[in-house]
Amino acid sequence: MPNEKRKSDERDKARQRFRSDGTPIWGQRSIDGPGVWVTCIKGKEKQVVRELYNLFESLASELWPDGSSSRAQDKEDPDESDDDDGDIEKQIAREIASMKRPRKQQRFTNCQTNTPCVVFISCKPPVDPVKLVVKHIQNVFETGVTQTRYAQRFTPVAGSCPVNLPEIQSLCTRIFKPFFAVDPDQQYKYKIELRLRNHSTLSRTTIIQEIAKCVPEGHKVDLDNAEVFILVEVFKNVCGISIVKDYYRLQKFNVMEISNARNNSQEGVKGRVADKVTAASDEDIGDTNES
Repeated sequence: MPNEKRKSDERDKARQRFRSDGTPIWGQRSIDGPGVWVTCIKGKEKQVVRELYNLFESLASELWPDGSSSRAQDKEDPDESDDDDGDIEKQIAREIASMKRPRKQQRFTNCQTNTPCVVFISCKPPVDPVKLVVKHIQNVFETGVTQTRYAQRFTPVAGSCPVNLPEIQSLCTRIFKPFFAVDPDQQYKYKIELRLRNHSTLSRTTIIQEIAKCVPEGHKVDLDNAEVFILVEVFKNVCGISIVKDYYRLQKFNVMEISNARNNSQEGVKGRVADKVTAASDEDIGDTNES
């Protein structure tokens, strides 16, 4: 009996070393992607997490509407309660049934970084962190409203892995293949944007070179006029990767800079319009005095 249990444990451990597609898992990590890295004002990490929960839930409800059956059941309950007036057994049965309903799965979870000025919010399917962040950035770009007080730069992570070369290669394959397969005839100019935090095992050059090897043939590096950007976030022993467009045009997804730039430009336009109105009124006054 002990031998059978030991063999079962060994089989379970063996399963944990490989993903469903057969690629090996070489290490463990505390931060689990997909998700979003967000920088914030120092000392405001807890506040920004609350802001992000509200913001992300609002965006996710718009992008991935939740047509869960629980809402339909909730709507049906009032009718049932009318029929069950005075029937205590039916009321108790209904309450027990409501308690047994599966709870709505939480789509966002804060992963502890224990590092000032940076938080990581993991995302559960069907949430796509790249679409989520791009939607928010576009909203800020169009309105100038950040909807948060303390959040600064948003960096989506399509997937994450332990920081070692085999895992990085596997992650790049899983992320790059579907992105470039959307338009196989398109040859992109790309740039790798790497940010290292609390990591010294692999050098910046080593990581960039390894990721560049995974980019399909036909696409070229262009540091000045890139069309797509491969965002790489290395935090301690975790590497996160995603691919986005318009990264520089959108202020590297820094909502404070986007908001400031838009609001300042609008103030400039208002100032120029006010100057023209003042000049026109001065001309009218001059014409009146001459007459």
